[in-house]
Amino acid sequence: MAAAKGKTNWFAIWISVIAVVAIVAVGGLVVVFNNMASDPGKAPEASNIDASTGAISFGTGEHTVDTYIDFMCPYCNQFEQTEGETIQGLVASGDITLNVYPVAILDRLSQGTEYSSRAASAMYAVAAADPDNAYAFLQALYANQPAENSTGLTDEQLVDLARGAGVNVTSDLENAITSNEYIKFAKSRSLPDGATGTPTLRVNGDLVQITYNPQTDIVSRIS
Repeated sequence: MAAAKGKTNWFAIWISVIAVVAIVAVGGLVVVFNNMASDPGKAPEASNIDASTGAISFGTGEHTVDTYIDFMCPYCNQFEQTEGETIQGLVASGDITLNVYPVAILDRLSQGTEYSSRAASAMYAVAAADPDNAYAFLQALYANQPAENSTGLTDEQLVDLARGAGVNVTSDLENAITSNEYIKFAKSRSLPDGATGTPTLRVNGDLVQITYNPQTDIVSRIS
């Protein structure tokens, strides 16, 4: 028998309402998860760190040298060993501003411990707390670089490295390192356009093909 004329179909209305609520809920979850995925985390607050780019700066020279490095990358270590002394000299002489960009692209090579991200977070923590000894800590990270496909150093070992490098490790800094305070920020950093891996070098904004010869890679470009 046909329904009486004008009778409201409440069942259909409630089904429609439930469907709309479900769609809105799913949409809200998508927004939440997208925001979580793109959340850059807490940025270090210090005059020598650019919170927008992730650069840790050393010196105030006219020319700029930008290095993008991963602390588990053996080629980054090779770059430091072959060009680091020259770079430090150019910073000390006032010729360049060095901008170090820790990036974490090799977490997959630390057996789930996310060593690249943890080391980068520790670097940011040290740079913010004790900028005068931050480069010494960078050197210590390379001098004690773990092998790829190992678990890397523990957070406590990172603290010990900082102390050994002359860093003033306060209780706040120790907590920042062991709690991985800046790990989300480190994970949100990326290579510049045109780069294919680490180390990446830019001199006065131009990408440079690294030869591991500082005279070719840097000095000749700022003379």
